[in-house]
Amino acid sequence: MREPELRQFLVEICHRMYRQGYIAAGDGNVSAKMDDGERVLVTPTGLHKGFIKQEDLVIVDLHGKLLRGTRKPSSEFLMHELAYAERPDVGAVVHSHPPITVALALAGVSLAQCILSETCLVLGAILVAPYSTPTTDEVPRVLKPYMRQTNAMVMDRHGAITLGRNLDEAYNRLEAMEHAAKITHAARVLGPVAPLPPHEVDKLQLLAKQLGIPRAPDPCTLCNACPNGTGGPIANPGDDAIVDVVVRRLRGEA
Repeated sequence: MREPELRQFLVEICHRMYRQGYIAAGDGNVSAKMDDGERVLVTPTGLHKGFIKQEDLVIVDLHGKLLRGTRKPSSEFLMHELAYAERPDVGAVVHSHPPITVALALAGVSLAQCILSETCLVLGAILVAPYSTPTTDEVPRVLKPYMRQTNAMVMDRHGAITLGRNLDEAYNRLEAMEHAAKITHAARVLGPVAPLPPHEVDKLQLLAKQLGIPRAPDPCTLCNACPNGTGGPIANPGDDAIVDVVVRRLRGEA
């Protein structure tokens, strides 16, 4: 996508997020790699994304250094930088505050288990990363173990990040995640919710592979929710615990 079209589409994505209630006021940020793969078009800091214009967007390098534009890049670009560094397959990052998704995380309700076949097929596990102070270097340090595990994650007490090969895919994953969260919330209000049986999860994972639906590079390292897990992802361990778990599982010791 050439720069003019990319600018137009990124602005449209921001407007969609606002219309859908995924962001409010100055919330959220969106970025997409440009065609050379070395520059990133990103939303500026402190601007209402629901009314953002094409000329408000700025161009930075992969480390967030301003290359072109009159505004400061998003103060949360560190998470975008991490995504592009850890995931060569990622061409766009969407950070938002979807209300039901964030509310479930606050209540300790995991979206990692395969409850809905559609979500399991399209998204895979939705993991919750431990809390980190927004805009600080705590964010990439805490998120790093999760970036290769999922295409849709929740940051505890903050918001959500969805990744995609392009803007369309990253945004659609946000919609799919919040839709799953709404259904999960409604179902839990009515009664207990059981995950899909492991053999059905296996079938969905095989189907996703056959259909060419992209998966995160290491989707099971931090998640024990499927296909034969014990009922959910690891719940908000500290940084040292995360590293220890990853190492032990990669070694086959856990």
